[in-house]
Amino acid sequence: MAAAENRLESQSGDAGTGVGPLHLSTAAPALPLRQVVFEAVRAKGRAARSELARGLNVSPASVSAVTNDLIGAGYLAETRAALRDADTGRGRPPVALCVRADAGHVAGIKIAQTGHTAVVHDFAGREVASVTVPGDGPRLDGAAAAGRVETLLREVLRRADLPTEALLAVGVGLPGFIDSAAGTVLWSPLLDERNLRFAADIAGRVGLPVVIDNDANLLTLAELWFGSGRAVSNFAVVTIEHGVGMGLVIDNRLYRGARGLGTELGHMKVHLDGALCQCGQRGCLEAYVSDYALLREAGTALAWQGANADPAVVLESLYAHAKAGNEAARSIFRRAGRYLAVGLGNVINLFDPELVLISGARMRYDYLYADEVLAEMRRMAILVDRPAPRVEAHVWGDLIWARGAAALALSQTTTDRLGAGGLVAAQ
Repeated sequence: MAAAENRLESQSGDAGTGVGPLHLSTAAPALPLRQVVFEAVRAKGRAARSELARGLNVSPASVSAVTNDLIGAGYLAETRAALRDADTGRGRPPVALCVRADAGHVAGIKIAQTGHTAVVHDFAGREVASVTVPGDGPRLDGAAAAGRVETLLREVLRRADLPTEALLAVGVGLPGFIDSAAGTVLWSPLLDERNLRFAADIAGRVGLPVVIDNDANLLTLAELWFGSGRAVSNFAVVTIEHGVGMGLVIDNRLYRGARGLGTELGHMKVHLDGALCQCGQRGCLEAYVSDYALLREAGTALAWQGANADPAVVLESLYAHAKAGNEAARSIFRRAGRYLAVGLGNVINLFDPELVLISGARMRYDYLYADEVLAEMRRMAILVDRPAPRVEAHVWGDLIWARGAAALALSQTTTDRLGAGGLVAAQ
């Protein structure tokens, strides 16, 4: 196989309906041509064989051979291509390839303190069904957390009108330090156990392959598969919710680090011997920016008795007071914004991404990404005669995290069925 070009051409009229990265990693291990071609079709939504040959820099004969294999195995189908202006409609209709959505399904699940979400996606990457339920609060034991995943899976399958056997894999996300390759939760603020073999525990309950990851990584995968990151080779996602998370894509691949602990921005130290973080250390960034940091400040600076009430109610009240002109409330958000600017400036200086995406439930608090916050971030970043990275704030709903988990499951399943181990026929 000839070396694949870094960027796939996007000439198909249905390119906007595809899912998955539009770039190929130059550093990834060599993939079989059938997997490269399949993922190119899924990313573009619809593509002709000649278009694939040009974009991947391989011979038309090679593309025809592998696409015939993929059609025979049940992963691709022929469909009518969109007519170009020069086409007259005479003769044989132009033919394109598309992914067979019924080649299989995956589920994605995210568990969190405030709410749990689950989705089912087909093999083309399209959402089939979803469910959202209230959270259970912090500190579940491992068995209870695995049971919650099992219950969510049953409910989302019921809504999708699919049997368990229709699923090829399940992706699960949760906050904390996750070794995705080993399927182990090293530590999570949700769980009262460390070094939990969470993927194996869930797999034993549901009878399906299970992959897990840190929830910020899954939101990053969601951007890579469905959002602004599809056409960007290097980008960072910073999440602000109960904690502060980060995911990083380098050369079109999610970066996890040697131990699965890479890009833990929330635990970057910003104050020696500073405020206590939920991880047990002091001075972490999230101890100044996250939900519990804002609640702590509301309880001390404003002496609110309500600071011991429902955290969501207190946060909304704090924001309402800030918007109404309460200077103490405003100063709490400004202080959090300044610490966030430090973190974002360090991300830019360390990784030099093309794009920085700020996301999570707290993006509705505009003080955290106000013009002065972004201006301070730029002052802290290295100044050179080059355009600064773009910064975008995305206010996604809860389901986007579960969709990232579904993308993780799709990616793993695609490799298992089309990768170096051989071509496995679709169900």
